[in-house]
Amino acid sequence: MPAPLAVPVPFLLHFPGSTVEDIAVFCVAALVAVTVSAESQGLAATLLGDRQSGGGKRFQFNAFLHLDPLGTLCFFVAGFGWAKEVKIDAAKFRHPRFYLMLSRLAGPLGNFMMASIAASIYALLTNFGFEDKAFSSVVVVNLMMAIYGLICVYPLPGSSIVGLVFRGGEGFDKTVRYVRLISPFLLLAWFVAARLLDRDVIGTVLHPLVRSIALFLTTGM
Repeated sequence: MPAPLAVPVPFLLHFPGSTVEDIAVFCVAALVAVTVSAESQGLAATLLGDRQSGGGKRFQFNAFLHLDPLGTLCFFVAGFGWAKEVKIDAAKFRHPRFYLMLSRLAGPLGNFMMASIAASIYALLTNFGFEDKAFSSVVVVNLMMAIYGLICVYPLPGSSIVGLVFRGGEGFDKTVRYVRLISPFLLLAWFVAARLLDRDVIGTVLHPLVRSIALFLTTGM
């Protein structure tokens, strides 16, 4: 049976305290998670009808081009983050609001699938006696991004659910524009305050879920 994951949930860096190895594997895991989230959304949008000539700026497979400044900072504060928003033209969809939601939610789905793949490799390595931290970090960071990504707050992919539930209107659309401007800052500020005060209300609910899923993926228990 595979050993427990070599990194905690959430996987956070501490300065001082974190080793060079911790920093390296965390950064790699975050870059993988961002790339998977963005490329998954782009692929889903393309398959659903929003095709762009040459793939546009979607399929770059360059993690640094998918980094969002605030989303990147959130990784270091909360153990998860978000990618730069993938441009999607919902007008090209047969069912614009529904397909837009499916395209956005493909991000968390992609992160979950990446965590599953990494968990399988982790289990294989540990069964052969190799001590692993790299794939453990990929499992945890991608699961964190998948679960937190379902929260219905912009710029997280789960916010697309709001657009499906509520019908647009001039006043509604204006409010949405303002919310989209300030909510990334408010979201980051929330997690900064949670870490400084050591009172993470959201994490109290979601971290046990992430641990349970990680345990199931790596051990089947």
